[in-house]
Amino acid sequence: MIRTVNLSVRLRRALAVDGVDLDLGPGVHGVLGSNGAGKSTLIRTLATAAAPSEGTLTLLGRDPTIPSQRLEIRRRLGYLPQQFGVYRNFTVREFLSYAAWLKEMPGTTIPAAVEEAADQVGLADRIDRRLRTLSGGMKQRVGIAQAIVNDPELLLLDEPTAGLDLERRGEFHALLRDMGQAACVVLTTHLLEDITEACSTATVLSRGRVAFHGTVGQLTAAGGYTTVLRQNQRTRPRLRRSGMP
Repeated sequence: MIRTVNLSVRLRRALAVDGVDLDLGPGVHGVLGSNGAGKSTLIRTLATAAAPSEGTLTLLGRDPTIPSQRLEIRRRLGYLPQQFGVYRNFTVREFLSYAAWLKEMPGTTIPAAVEEAADQVGLADRIDRRLRTLSGGMKQRVGIAQAIVNDPELLLLDEPTAGLDLERRGEFHALLRDMGQAACVVLTTHLLEDITEACSTATVLSRGRVAFHGTVGQLTAAGGYTTVLRQNQRTRPRLRRSGMP
C-alpha cells in the first residue's frame, strides 16, 4: 500500500528525507524520531503534499507523479498534518461535511459518514458546536475525524495524540488498531506509548535516514528507541547540505 525506494526529499538545499526504503501494507505503522529527523516531511510526501526529489514512491498501487493517479490516491487517503487549521465559524458537522466534499465522496453518503466520524472521536454530542468554542484537545479530535470521514485505505497522521488526554489517547489507540485491520495507517509521534499501544511496526528516523525498521518487539529487543537512536548517531556522519564541501 506504501512502497518507497531510495526516497529523498530536499527542503531548500538540505536533505530532509534521505534514501528511505519502506514497504508497508495493512496495519498501524509508527514513525519515531527527534525534532528535525524528517518525520513530518516524510508523511507530507506520503500524503502527496510534497514531491520526492529522488527515488520512487507508489501509493495504493498508483504513481502520485501522474495527475490522474494522484487524484485517485487523494480520494482514498486521510491526512492529519501537524499544523491543523480549522474554519472557526464552522460547526463540527459543517467542517466534516466540507472535508468529505473535498474528498469527492458521494453526496448521499456524507451525512451518515460525518455522524460516524464524529462519534468515533467522541464528538457526537458536540457535532453542532462551532469550532471556535472547542478546546484544543477537541479541535485535535476534529482533525482526526476529518482524516477518517471517508473511511480511507491509507491514513496518515502527524503527531495525532498532541493535546489528547489519557482517556482519549486510549480510545484513539483502539480506533487505530481497528482501522489497521484493513487500512494502512502511518503515524508520527514522539510518544513511545503510541507505538507500544497501537502499532504493529516501528520506524526510527535519524537525520532523514532509517535507523531502524521492524516490529515493536524487535525495537524493544534492540534496546528501545533511545538506544537505537544513540547508536545510529554515533555511527553515521551528519548530513551535509547539497553543494557544500
